[in-house]
Amino acid sequence: MKATYYKHILQFKQPSGTSRGVLKTKETWFIIIEDESKRGIGECGILRGLSIDDRPDYEAQLKKTCDNINMGFDWLYILNIEFPSIQIGLEMAFKSFEAENKFILFPSKFTNSEDSISINGLIWMGSKGFMKQQIEDKISSGFSCIKLKIGAIDFQTELDILKEIRQNFSESDIELRVDANGAFTPNDALEKLKRLSDFKLHSIEQPIKAGQFENMAKLCQNTPLPIALDEELIGVFDTIKKQKILDTINPQYIILKPSFIGGFKGTDDWITLAEKQNIGWWITSALESNVGLNAIAQYTYIKQSTLPQGLGTGSLFTNNIMSPLQVKNGTLQYNKLTNWEFNF
Repeated sequence: MKATYYKHILQFKQPSGTSRGVLKTKETWFIIIEDESKRGIGECGILRGLSIDDRPDYEAQLKKTCDNINMGFDWLYILNIEFPSIQIGLEMAFKSFEAENKFILFPSKFTNSEDSISINGLIWMGSKGFMKQQIEDKISSGFSCIKLKIGAIDFQTELDILKEIRQNFSESDIELRVDANGAFTPNDALEKLKRLSDFKLHSIEQPIKAGQFENMAKLCQNTPLPIALDEELIGVFDTIKKQKILDTINPQYIILKPSFIGGFKGTDDWITLAEKQNIGWWITSALESNVGLNAIAQYTYIKQSTLPQGLGTGSLFTNNIMSPLQVKNGTLQYNKLTNWEFNF
């Protein structure tokens, strides 16, 4: 058995705004495992500036991993404990290598085109007009759950946008989520949450920056609006530390990005801990190509969450890999009659 890797730069169709800046490209890496008779592929979905494994030695670690591929998955998973995006790339690659169909890692009604996954429609930051246009597009294409990134433009403008949505669509018509990406301060967060709660939102992701456990715990205790932890989970590798975060903060939800938290094994760990405390969860992609999104979607389906998931990112890029994944009526579907256009 041998393994190789290579980099692929995904190009956004249009610059996408977050509170941390505007994204124009997205770097990703593929791992290929092969022997004389079969091959498998995995994607290492790193996000520069956010992933805990955004390090100068990232490519060197990938090379070391591929050079030692014959040590097997369990050993390599531990070797990459501080490189969660490589961990998930390995999980995908080994599952793909062992699968009858290298793109079907978790067979289910989803991969057999018999069922779909409810997803949220993602609204990127920008001018008021740009955000309103995105919202109108998502609603007209059948989404019943919309997630708005907030925190980069004027807060009152964001409130105005939410108010306008609610004037036209009730809570039962459209579920609204917002993602602050840590844009609020501990001093102003609670007041902003109170103002946001007027619009009957489902939840807010990461209102303040990660690592402020006591402040976040106080917010979760007093919030008028359910809080979901996101960046708070990044870089936490030890199960005891994961438990301590959930015990200390006691959030209403956690959001699981497998590429950031140790792949499917790491995600399983968080789900087990959260469910013991009746903390809700959903799974979100992290701007992977369709290779990674495919694996994450298949994994998500078998977990059978009833909440809309954050898996609608496949259409963001001009040079994504053509795949059977498609978004219809606010759901992610797998059209088994469509072929992958990806030779590796």
